[in-house]
Amino acid sequence: MSINIFARNIGRFLILVLIQVFIFNNIHLTSYGVVPVVYILYIILLPFETPNWIVLILAFFIGLSIDIFSNTLGLNAAASVLIAFIRPGILNYLSPRTGYETGTFPRVYYQGLKWFLKYSISLVLIHQIGYYLLESFGFDNFWVLLYKVFIASLISMMLIVISQYTIFRK
Repeated sequence: MSINIFARNIGRFLILVLIQVFIFNNIHLTSYGVVPVVYILYIILLPFETPNWIVLILAFFIGLSIDIFSNTLGLNAAASVLIAFIRPGILNYLSPRTGYETGTFPRVYYQGLKWFLKYSISLVLIHQIGYYLLESFGFDNFWVLLYKVFIASLISMMLIVISQYTIFRK
């Protein structure tokens, strides 16, 4: 990984944590306190060539950073590590026959909207299911859990796709 990509990822880490903590953690979409998550965009946009163990460590640290500011006791760290663990399998499943081109990234610009939607929706849904399952610690209120996952995933995906056309165009 070149120094430019490394510096860009550090900057993205800091900016996404600050945006999540100071803006989106203060937006409650329902009476259940559903909050849109955009910090997982950091994990979603990591380069294809990033070793899996580094993705796991970075996911843990970004989740832990959000947990520290949100007082959520490791929920974000656990859900982030979960999607970092599943990410290689999803990338393999969605990969073209020739594989990913070197120097490309998992973005709409390089892979197209259809590919990006499949990739990011699966990671966002897994993150939200993991987060809200850990938060409720069971299926006692299954319909409330499903409602939270749906609303949070829908709004988060809208924000992530908008970011692809406004901020992360290339």
